[in-house]
Amino acid sequence: MRRALLLAFCFALPAWAEELPVRAVTLSNAGLAEIERAGRLEAGAGITFRVPLEDVDDVLKSLVLRDPLGVVEGLRLPAQEIEAEAFRGLPLRPGDFENRASLLRALRGQVVEAGGSTGRLADAEEAEGGLRVSLLTERGLRLLLLREGEEVRLADAGLAARIARAAEALAASRAADERSIEIRLRADAAREVAFATVTGAPLWKPSYRLFLPEAAGEARLQGWAVVENRSGADWEGVRLSLVSGNPAAYRQALYTPIRIERPELPVRGAEQVQVAADTGARPPPPAPMATMPAPAGRAMRLEAAPSPAPAPVAAVPQAVAESVAGSVAFTLPAPVSIRGGETANLPFLDARLQAERVWWVQDLGARNPLSAVRLDNAGGATLPDGLAAVFDAAGGYRGDAELRAVLPGERRLLAFARDRDVLLSSAAANAERPAGVELRRGVVLLIALRREEVALAVEPRGARGRLVVDLPRRIGARPLFPVVAEGDFGLRTETMLEGAPVTLRFAWEREGRSEVPIIDPGLGDPVLLRWREMDVEASLRRLPGGPGSLETLRAVLERLPADAPGRPGLEAVVAGLGESRRLLDVARGAIRQYAVAEAALGRARAAAEDRSGAEREEARRRLNAASLAAEQSGAAADAAWEAWQRQVAEVLGRTG
Repeated sequence: MRRALLLAFCFALPAWAEELPVRAVTLSNAGLAEIERAGRLEAGAGITFRVPLEDVDDVLKSLVLRDPLGVVEGLRLPAQEIEAEAFRGLPLRPGDFENRASLLRALRGQVVEAGGSTGRLADAEEAEGGLRVSLLTERGLRLLLLREGEEVRLADAGLAARIARAAEALAASRAADERSIEIRLRADAAREVAFATVTGAPLWKPSYRLFLPEAAGEARLQGWAVVENRSGADWEGVRLSLVSGNPAAYRQALYTPIRIERPELPVRGAEQVQVAADTGARPPPPAPMATMPAPAGRAMRLEAAPSPAPAPVAAVPQAVAESVAGSVAFTLPAPVSIRGGETANLPFLDARLQAERVWWVQDLGARNPLSAVRLDNAGGATLPDGLAAVFDAAGGYRGDAELRAVLPGERRLLAFARDRDVLLSSAAANAERPAGVELRRGVVLLIALRREEVALAVEPRGARGRLVVDLPRRIGARPLFPVVAEGDFGLRTETMLEGAPVTLRFAWEREGRSEVPIIDPGLGDPVLLRWREMDVEASLRRLPGGPGSLETLRAVLERLPADAPGRPGLEAVVAGLGESRRLLDVARGAIRQYAVAEAALGRARAAAEDRSGAEREEARRRLNAASLAAEQSGAAADAAWEAWQRQVAEVLGRTG
């Protein structure tokens, strides 16, 4: 009976489709896999293949078909929600396929043909000897006992086809993590076809084995690649290429149904009237509780034992390297077989590179330098990023080193351990010396060279070899040591150690400029200053010749080299300011004398007003004498102030 039911619900099958084998795989370090399938396709046949569900978007985005004769009609695959879409609008659900009786009961009311009778299906149940079916006919209820081999046929052919597709979808949904994809083609002859897809894939991971020379010479570098087949298909004798590059790669939800959300416009009705009921008065709320404070929060050095010389390292197949558009592809020389879900570690490189053992200082505060090797890539291919296990000439393991991409002709340092036999110690110091001056109106511009130095003491304990030191750049400073390379590491310099302790000094020099004003611009033009209108003593440090600027310039002049630019001009300015200092002191003395005379005049004027008779005449005589003395001292102060102003004007003239 089950066979009869299946025959009753069948529908036309699609055209014949073939599954082409995988011929070539290209893995990228961008997490992509380009998989090419190829084979002979008969006339009228299509192509079918299965892919993991997570790769369907990428297949829809990237599939490229190569067919010399055929025409592509399109690509078909089940909906993402297979069951939901297949059963949409049907009178039954997936659970109804549990047995034949439940399937027929779900179709109650449908017109069927069974046992030579036609009617609407009323019920079905298992009975002794077969399946008991109840039909509603024009004459009434008819009971039938169907035995094995008999069938129930739906009168509605369209519904029968939809149920058959639902059954097919139900079977496909059992493998929910993959999808079967069909490429429909139209062609009149057999021919060779191929298609390729680019999908997400695990990174291929390179690793290296680096065999060092004794000191300098040829190092041997072997490259191995960890490859994982997560494509859902076996790779049997495929051409495998490993690409190292930096392509842009995106994902897009092409397989997922996307519906644009639309705003919902509500049905308008009469506005509701809401009234808050009066619940009566309440007591006033209590004061808030005070906030509580939050609680307080709460390299190993391997010693190799003497051993006999190891056997030579086994050779590995050398992949064919090809550089294209900023990337390099290593194509393995022999076909590769990797079953689906399997991981393989495959050799792809066996190169000999010029190498030198060195010490490498990356941190001046470190106690010991790094043990490193300097490699020159003289080959024609880029070496991809990877981790290298480092072995010495005797085959002993020495450490791991990170290898960043090395272009042909480039040089790299690989550090693999810290050498505790070599000791380092560092110190820093700064110094400054004047180098020249420039004279500007009212300002002396001082040019000084600032020297920043780092001293590195090295105790090699008898060892000889090259020491490489990386130092940070200092913006605006010029290095005074030889720089052999610049990069992300900063500035690189080198020296040879000869076994004896040595102190290396690395210095930078930068130019600094500072201004020493001769007069405070806030006072204005000194020629227009009036001593009677200002407090000279309070403004003394702001005046040319006052304390401050002259002492600073004299100190600079003492340290300035004899041949320094601007020195003669500075000497003249210092001499002029010295004379301004002398004249300013004279003017200050005259101003103080005038102040004394003015005070005496005030007292004499008060006495003349208080006296009478003969004493009044004497008071007037003294008043006249005090007035003359005040006038004379004022004139002397004016003359001294004007002499200072003329000298200041001369000094300012020298500065531009």
